Parts: sequence; structure tokens; C-alpha cells
Amino acid sequence: MLVKEYRIALPLSVDEYRIAQLYMIQKKSREETRGEGSGVEIIENKPYKDGPGGEGQYTYKIYHIGSHLPSWFRAILPKSALRVEEEAWNAYPYTKTRYRCPFIEKFLLEIETKYLNDGGEQDNLFNLSPQELRNRQIDYLDIVKDPISSGDYKKEEDPKIYRSSKTGRGPLGENWREEYSRDAKIPGKNRSIMTAYKLCKVEFKYWGMQNKIEKFIHEIGLRKTMLRAHRQAWAWQDEWYGLKISDIRRLERETQLALAKKMADVEGSEVKNHILDNISEDADNDNDKVKIPISASSDHISESSKCLNKTTNQSIDDVSHRSVSPSGYTHKRSFSNSSRSRSQGGEYRLLL
Repeated sequence: MLVKEYRIALPLSVDEYRIAQLYMIQKKSREETRGEGSGVEIIENKPYKDGPGGEGQYTYKIYHIGSHLPSWFRAILPKSALRVEEEAWNAYPYTKTRYRCPFIEKFLLEIETKYLNDGGEQDNLFNLSPQELRNRQIDYLDIVKDPISSGDYKKEEDPKIYRSSKTGRGPLGENWREEYSRDAKIPGKNRSIMTAYKLCKVEFKYWGMQNKIEKFIHEIGLRKTMLRAHRQAWAWQDEWYGLKISDIRRLERETQLALAKKMADVEGSEVKNHILDNISEDADNDNDKVKIPISASSDHISESSKCLNKTTNQSIDDVSHRSVSPSGYTHKRSFSNSSRSRSQGGEYRLLL
């Protein structure tokens, strides 16, 4: 198992970051919608008590990744190979997420996150044992200094260039994290800094492949995805600044409706038509509220996604072909319209 603790700082408060992150997730859901074979089923979405982080919201989702594989390769794989199952406990400012793939029995990805108003100085925030501390690697992600691929780069999302017209924040210099960490402690400076501490555990227990695949998942699946997403959360602040959580929930419903409509158009399912009816009913209840415009989607596919697909194609033949449900899952597979929905484009939600 390869364990890394990523520390991702942004010049925001923890409260601001909550809005920025949720806005970014729903926007990326639209942008990453590609059509048949790609989407997410929300199997359970309910409050919990006495769970990870105390009390919060529990979700169980199934991500369908078939569209990211070549059609000839997809045709020879069992359906269990084309999905990733996610359990998430959201008790902000604490979250825990676990991913499994039934086709790859000995694979586990677990992310535990805590959000603090600091510059990333906490030494053992997750109360790790001495042995766990020796195995843990700390990786600071810097949205200004860390390089990003040319395929992912956008000038308008560059923190060294971007300046917010609403807040006046930016551009950020090379030493922004040290400066904001210092100034946030000085009354009257009006500067905030927060850090997302992400303890990520990746296990791929297949002889001859474990080290290579675990490192690949950390570097491509986690680090590159999180770096780009946090650059975008910062650069999109003129879109989310001033929104309340109720505004975000409305945006999420509008996004879910748009994605469900696309899924219904592609596949024409009776279940999805019921979903459309339910979402439309919720939307009708919001007609008396001010609507917030949602940015147009794009068909951009990141270089990291292409690389992930290529590596998956090369290595998947070496993996056990048994289809086994992840241990500990006892969810019933009969769903009411209110508890089950399916939408497109969960790629960014998968890791954030």
C-alpha cells in the first residue's frame, strides 16, 4: 500500500472553499459529459449519525467508465470491469471516500480529508501511529509553482495571471503560500489561507504490478487531477463568489436535470424518464427563485485521462478476471425513484 498525504493550500477560508469546491464539481460534471457509457448512478444519498466525522451525508455511487475504453476492448470485458463503486461520508470540514472496482478484487483507494484554516503546518492531523508516519509521504501541491501539462493549461486559469474582478484577489506570486500564511496571522491584513489535508491510501495487490500501478494512480489519477481542479476552483471565483449553499443545491439540481436529459436522449430508459419527472418537479418548486447562469460545457478531454486509459488498456489483461463485490457492502439493489438517479460525467467528482 502506498500512502501519501497531499496538502493543498488556497488563499480562501474553509467556508469559502466549501462553496468553491461544490461549484467546481457541478461545473466539471457538465464539462465532462460525453454520452453513452459514461455516468454515475446514485444508489444511496442519506444523512447519517455517529459515522466518520460525526454526522453528515452518506452517498453510495457507481461510476460507469466504459466510454473511456476502446469499443473492441470494452466488448470483451465483463460489465463489472466497467464500473467503479464509491462510498462517501461528507461531514464537512471532514470527508472520507472509498473506491473499489468489483473486477479488480485486490484494489482499494481511500481518501480521508480534513480542511483547516492554516498554511499546511499540521504535522500529524490524522493521528497516525509511528509506523504509519514512517510509511507516509507528504506532498505539498502548489497551484502556482507546480507544472501542469500543455493539454490542461488555460491562460485564464493561470493563478500567476488571474485576477478576480469581484474580490480583487490575485494574481499570486511564487511565494504566495508563505506570504498568506504569515499575513493571515496579522490582524487587519484581511488575508485568508486554508489547506485541504488529504490522506490517500492506494492498494493494488497484484504481484509484479503493485508498485508501478500504485505510483501511477497517485501521480496521474490523484495528484494531477487535484492540482488542476484546485487551480480551477481559484480561477472560477467570480462565478461562485457570493453564492450560498442553497444556491449551490439549486445549481446541482439544474445540472442533474441537464445530465439526466442527455442520458435519456442517448438510451431512452423508463427509469430515467421517472428521474426527469422527479427532478423537474423539484425545479418547478424553485421557479420563484433567482436562477444562476451555468457556464457552457466543453468537450475537452485532459491529457491525464488519455494517459490513464492507455495504461489501463495495457495492464488490465494481467489482472484477475473474477467479479467480486467489495467486502462490507450490504446495500439492497431495489431502488425508489427518490433514492436512485443517474447522470453523466462523474470524472471529477470521483476524486474530489
